[in-house]
Amino acid sequence: MKKFEYVITDPVGIHARPAGQLAKIAKGLDSTVTIGKADGKSAVVTKLIAVMGLGIKQGDTVTVTVEGGAEETNAAAMEQFFKNNL
Repeated sequence: MKKFEYVITDPVGIHARPAGQLAKIAKGLDSTVTIGKADGKSAVVTKLIAVMGLGIKQGDTVTVTVEGGAEETNAAAMEQFFKNNL
């Protein structure tokens, strides 16, 4: 299992467009990717509505967990997506 934390910098937080892109990328990986907030709520990123339901805003710190498959490579891809888009 690989984890990383990221502080959301997008002024709108995680809304429909980036959540959809995130789900699309995660579906192409051979790992299960989960995003969690400090309040204990989490969601599998391939479930678009669940991710949006977390209500992640600018300034929130999220923890992304990558389990199974090529964890190292997939975690790096996820981290790069967050840096470029969120």
